[in-house]
Parts: sequence; C-alpha cells; structure tokens
Amino acid sequence: MKYLVWILVLFGAAAALTTVSHNPGYVMLVYPPYRIELSLTMFIVLLLLYFVVGYGLLRMMIAALHLPDYVRQFRLGRAQSRSRELLDEVLGAFFEGRYADAEKAAMRAMESGETSALHPIIAARSAHELREYNKRDAYLAAAKGRTIGESTMRLMATTKFMLDQHDPRAALDALHELRDSGVKRHPGAMSLELKAQQQAGNWDEVLGLLDQLEKDEAIDALAAEQLRQQAWLEKIRRQEDLAGLNTCLKNVPAGIKRRGKFVADAVPAMIRHGGCSLAQQLLADSLNAQWDSELVALYGDCQSGDVVAQIEQAEKWLGHHKQDAGLLLALGKLCMRQQLWGKARSYLDASISLAPSHAAYTALGQLAERLGKSDEAFKYYQSAMGLAKV
Repeated sequence: MKYLVWILVLFGAAAALTTVSHNPGYVMLVYPPYRIELSLTMFIVLLLLYFVVGYGLLRMMIAALHLPDYVRQFRLGRAQSRSRELLDEVLGAFFEGRYADAEKAAMRAMESGETSALHPIIAARSAHELREYNKRDAYLAAAKGRTIGESTMRLMATTKFMLDQHDPRAALDALHELRDSGVKRHPGAMSLELKAQQQAGNWDEVLGLLDQLEKDEAIDALAAEQLRQQAWLEKIRRQEDLAGLNTCLKNVPAGIKRRGKFVADAVPAMIRHGGCSLAQQLLADSLNAQWDSELVALYGDCQSGDVVAQIEQAEKWLGHHKQDAGLLLALGKLCMRQQLWGKARSYLDASISLAPSHAAYTALGQLAERLGKSDEAFKYYQSAMGLAKV
C-alpha cells in the first residue's frame, strides 16, 4: 500500500510539472530602473529552492546555538557509560571474590573523578576481606559527607566490619550514629543491631529487637524462637541468687519453659543456686507436656525436700515408659537418696541393661561404696571411666 501511494504521488508530481512547463504565464519583477521577467515555472522553482536553502540555513543556526548543549550531553553520556563500565568491573570483581582486583578497580574509579560513595565503600569492604584494616578505614573516611543513602551504606558497612572483629560496642556506636542521621526502623540495621547486642550480651535488648523484627516480618519465625530461647537461657545463667532466678523464670514464656533443650540447660543453673524444687517442677511440667528420655535423667539430680513424692512421680512415669534408661537412672538416684538400697540397685541395673552409661555406672559405684563393697565399687568406676573415654 505504501509503495502504491508513492507511485501515485510521483505520477501527480510529474503531471503537475508537465502542466506548469507548458504554462505560457510569466512573472515580472520591477525595481526601477530594473525589470526582470521570469517564466512562471522558473519562478516557482527558484521560490522552492529559496525555501529549501533558507530552511537549511535556519536549521544550521539552531544547531550552532545548541552546540554547547549537544557537546555537554555527549560528554555526560560518555562519562556515564564509562562510569557504568567501571562500576560493572568493580562489582563483578567483588562478587567473584577477587577482592584485590575490586579494590584496584574502585581506586581507579575514584581517581577518574567518580563521586559516588559506592566506590570507596566497595573498596573498604574489599580491604576488610583482605584484612587490611588501615586501608579499609581510610576508604570509609573518604565516603563521609555524602547523602543520607550513602551515609547509610557507610555506617552499615562499618557495623558489619566491627561485628566481624567482635567489637560490639563500636558496632552499636555506628548504629546510633545511623539513627541520629534520621534512619529509623531500618530492617537491615535492626538485624545488625541484633547481632551486636548478642555479642555484647545485652539479652534484654535482644528480646526487644526480636519483637520488632517479628512485627516487621524481617526475621524467620523459627530463627526468632531459637534466639529468644537462647536469650532467656543466658538471662537465667546470669542470675546470682535464687530470688533473681525465680523472678526471671516467671517471665519466661510458657512455650519456651516446656522445651526440652531449654529445660536441660536451665535445670543445672537452678540446681547450682539451690533451686531444686523449682527445677523439679520445671522438669515435671516439661516431661508431662512432652516426654524426653535424656531430660528425665536430670530428675534424679534434683534434691528437693520431699524425695518420696519425687519417687512416686517417677514411678508413675515408669508405668508408661518401662524401657526408658534415663527414667530408671533417675529412680535409682532417688532411691539411693532415700536409702532404699535394694530398689536403687534394681533400677540402676535395669538402666544399664537398656543403655550402659557413665552416670549409671558411677551411681552403682557410689552405692557399692555406701554398702562397704570397695572392690565392687572399683569395678563400677572402671566401667564408668571406660564409657567416658568413648
């Protein structure tokens, strides 16, 4: 269709030119004392030529006036292209793990006049990976005095560097500077602060940050629960007396209190501070919620005032867990404490028959000593030492 239109246009132009060429009309231009006569065809041709030349000169003048802008745009485009090439080179080397090449490429970019803070920050990260800390700090200093976004990158990088060097105080200082600059509730900064507070042992702050990160959906739920459990365990281990331990334990979420790992780590701390009754209750609640063969063995280490009640509770569990070596060991220890020598020996032998353990053989050695059977006690201790070496 397009070619048909052009053909029609050409035919029309040819017809018009033929018609004009046979036109007897003429044009007279008079400027006394001069007079010029032109055929109408020549006048039209000259008029068209004048228009084309004038239009061309006008375009040239406009281009000349805009030439500085064109040159400036050309130089800017070339600089941007060069900048992208340098950035691609820097990032490619960095993410490929070629830190020395990444640092050199970033230095070339800075020497060529690049003003983005990205280059000194990548150079700093590369120097950090190469353990050249003085150079790293110099690059970070070169990234100061930039926009808020670039300042955020610099302070986040500084925080990571300090955490890698296990300097939580310096990391927290960098994060405080970031907050002072106006950056609030930044998920990445909060995650770094979480690590810094962990390193610093500020477990109350860790718990608060976990709540914020979960609210912002910036942390995996399972990871958050594991960290929360660790924080409460560390808080319990730090208690220096039974009163503080009791207060701390009351604040622990019920779900964490029943977890076997938490109870297994918390009970020794409670026993150490004389909180055997608390430890006994914690163990009982956890075991009633979910049975744990390893955890029940600790039940025999709790020296509460009412040993008979402990034995009765353990024997209730035995009705449902007859083949549990840990439960039999706990019963053996409790019966020894109550001087029920025969039952203690029976339970300990049953525990060993199911799963020989260092603790069971040691308890049998102690039992034999109390009964004045030194040779027998020596054999049991030897068996316990043999299992301890395995």
